[in-house]
Amino acid sequence: MADFEMPRVRLGIQRFEKTLPNAIYNSPAFDEDGITIIKYAFSKGITFFDTSNIYGVDHSSEILVGKLATKFGIVKMEPTQVVVKGTVEYVRFYCDASLKRLGVDYIDLYYVHWIYRSGPIEETQMGELQKLVEEGKIKYIGLSEASPNTIRRAHVVHPITALQMEYFLWTRDIEEGLIPLCRELRIAIVPYSPTAHGFFAGKAIADSVPTDSLLLYLTPHCTYAGITEIKNLDENIGALRVKLTEDDLKEISDVVPTLEITGPRIYKSFARVSYIFADTPLPKNSK
Repeated sequence: MADFEMPRVRLGIQRFEKTLPNAIYNSPAFDEDGITIIKYAFSKGITFFDTSNIYGVDHSSEILVGKLATKFGIVKMEPTQVVVKGTVEYVRFYCDASLKRLGVDYIDLYYVHWIYRSGPIEETQMGELQKLVEEGKIKYIGLSEASPNTIRRAHVVHPITALQMEYFLWTRDIEEGLIPLCRELRIAIVPYSPTAHGFFAGKAIADSVPTDSLLLYLTPHCTYAGITEIKNLDENIGALRVKLTEDDLKEISDVVPTLEITGPRIYKSFARVSYIFADTPLPKNSK
């Protein structure tokens, strides 16, 4: 993972928007409120912000923030259709566009936001990303919803710093293959939707269980939260003070046994482009 240290708590910017698809998971914040939360987070020591070029009307999420991780790859995101693009031309064009919107000379961590499967990962997304690193436009490369095979192949082209995957109590299938692989390759795991799309953050839950119950499970992992209220941001920051024992982790993990989890984890439109189907063709010269 080179000399990059992934912050324990980061701020996700997706929900600082007013329209679909960014309001899928909860009520979004307006621009003014989002700016207030970003400034407050910075005052509390959070210096790493996560967004994407697909979030917001006219890419407005990137305009809200400066130094951060951002993503590219999704060109259309609707309840019935998700379109992913990763041609060489697209990678470079959207990197330059993100740099301009962000008002920075380089992007700290640039993610492939779901995998483009119409060409070898080595020759499309990763090949151009390596050039962008060499040119100083990005510092580190991340992947999102990538299969183990794709991660290994991408890592050969250029070291992968972080893998962003959905991960909470009942979406733990990545524990079998992806987490061991990332430990082997020294790739940080960045869980998205760590509170189950808000399921563990509702008022009914908060009134009936200890406020740090789910956060106990999250603190050993690098995570980021999509926050729209300052009081929730303070609660997430406070989770860093919680220290867990192995017995604590086992008790929390056993609440939802993995063998009893059934049903799809995401919309069908997203499932079609998820990591399960994220292998890309082999290069023509491969043996």
